[in-house]
Amino acid sequence: MKETSISGYAPVNGLKMYYEIHGRGKPLVLIHGGGSTIQTTFGNILTLLSQHYKVIAVELQAHGHTTDRNTEESFQQDATDVVALLRHLKVEKADFIGFSNGGHTAMQIAIGYVSTVGKLVLISSFYKRDGTAPGFFDGLKAATLENMPAPLKSAFLQINNDQAGLQTMFNKDRNRMLHFTDWTDEEICSIQAPTLVIAGDHDVVTPEHAAQMARLISNARLMILPGTHGSFIGEACSAEEGSKMPEITVRIIEEFLSYE
Repeated sequence: MKETSISGYAPVNGLKMYYEIHGRGKPLVLIHGGGSTIQTTFGNILTLLSQHYKVIAVELQAHGHTTDRNTEESFQQDATDVVALLRHLKVEKADFIGFSNGGHTAMQIAIGYVSTVGKLVLISSFYKRDGTAPGFFDGLKAATLENMPAPLKSAFLQINNDQAGLQTMFNKDRNRMLHFTDWTDEEICSIQAPTLVIAGDHDVVTPEHAAQMARLISNARLMILPGTHGSFIGEACSAEEGSKMPEITVRIIEEFLSYE
């Protein structure tokens, strides 16, 4: 079957929100990480996923092709934006894959918009500040745009040749994480969707915290993979040339999503 691919913009809560749709089948929403685009997070697995699903990949406020607005970023607002986009596309329910900050947005959707979520895949995400590797938040306090990974800066500027826009996105992403507020155990327990929690053994999130999340979500499974933050999905900053891990990870995700 020939793959179908379209892209477009939707009017969403004051944004021109960019999205891409690839493939046919059950809707599967991809939510990228902080500072990222669809391609930098999912470029190495999107084609694999679109062989079996109608993949709806989004770019959030101030990221990639999507415009900004005069508000700070929050995972709650991102969740509202993604759900509004799905309503615009007349998608009532979908499965979700969120990576890193995109996983936080996906969690918030699962907590606040229960009927919208079929299954949930959380990759390299945490729900408490102490779930991160030592020094993560201390390093963030001192971070500047110069510390932003080169592949992410390059991807943004290829889409928007706007250095000021890049700086704004960096500032908003950094501030959102510096003011990160823990979800409560009760909020995580409220997630009803069958969930696959994935983390690397040398990730930003600790394996112990990933296991704790999986225990709190009543219908969750856990997978700890050898790798760093996003390496096992081929994320642009950590992809390992020639690695088969992205394909392996996708096959396990597909099995989880197809299991009734």
